[in-house]
Amino acid sequence: MDYRPRSTLVAAQHLVPKARFPAIDIHGHPPALTSLETLNSLIADMDRLNLRMIVSANNTSGERLTRMLQTINASPHKDRFRVLAGIDFRNVDPGWAERAIRQLEADINAGAVGVGEIPKSFGLNIQKPDGSRLRVDDPEIDPLWDAFARLDVPVFIHTAEPQEFFQPLDNHNERWLELALFPDRRNNQPGHVTFDELMTERNNMFRKHPKTRFIVAHFGWHANDLAKAAALLDQFPNVVVEVGAILYDLGRQPRAAHDFFVKYQDRILFGKDAYQPEEYPYYWRVFETADEYFDYYRDYHAFWKLYGMNLPDVVLKKLYYQNALRVVKGLPRAGWPQ
Repeated sequence: MDYRPRSTLVAAQHLVPKARFPAIDIHGHPPALTSLETLNSLIADMDRLNLRMIVSANNTSGERLTRMLQTINASPHKDRFRVLAGIDFRNVDPGWAERAIRQLEADINAGAVGVGEIPKSFGLNIQKPDGSRLRVDDPEIDPLWDAFARLDVPVFIHTAEPQEFFQPLDNHNERWLELALFPDRRNNQPGHVTFDELMTERNNMFRKHPKTRFIVAHFGWHANDLAKAAALLDQFPNVVVEVGAILYDLGRQPRAAHDFFVKYQDRILFGKDAYQPEEYPYYWRVFETADEYFDYYRDYHAFWKLYGMNLPDVVLKKLYYQNALRVVKGLPRAGWPQ
């Protein structure tokens, strides 16, 4: 049971410390952007990585959002950071949508370029005042989704968790180690909403609001089943996906993932999720090289090896920055490669 063999495979290595093209991290969780010192520290990391821009998806709203934007705009780095506004989904009642839309309009007027990350708790465990679970497709929220279309800003939304988080914690669960280490990530208790129920509610919401642009975090948790990811994009033209924290699924099926990214090259955005500068080069290596059999950066996410997808430059440009510039209209347009 303690067998941990060393691999004797000698494979070519092409480490990629810096992205081939400037990248926009649409799923950024940097430290609070409230001081010039923080911005300067982030810029030093970003320049080493060729990370041109971070979009903060920390669900920030109101006065905190305004202070953050003031700090960014007063700095020499105002074109390197953008901020998404937040929505508080607690206490959804018949007057909630009107209040939420007023705050949304104020945050957009202050300079937010969209909303997000709408958290996984929305759908999983946020309750309405009557104690019932707030469904992702709850009709009380419909006016808010329509407001995004009117304001012409995207919604960055995280629904559910990886499929295995909803399965029994047994010897067949490929995420067993993570669930053993982090019990709060287990969603398979009796009476708990299921993965399929959340996907159905999410897709109902997309269907009801075809004029609203949705950026779906974590590939919609379909990176392990590219046929489902394709069905999602085929069914909903208003939806794009981002790649944060699902690299382990792309890197274990490099040929299928390559073909998917080529076919849906206009529908995929780069995002990282947790801000750990040393982890970005793993993304560059999977996307840009044909390397074989190399480690993922977190053992408890994936015990298997990664392989490079070797994406063509035209796809890399769209993944790294062009798609984000199209979907999020509040991003700076100048200075990007053609």
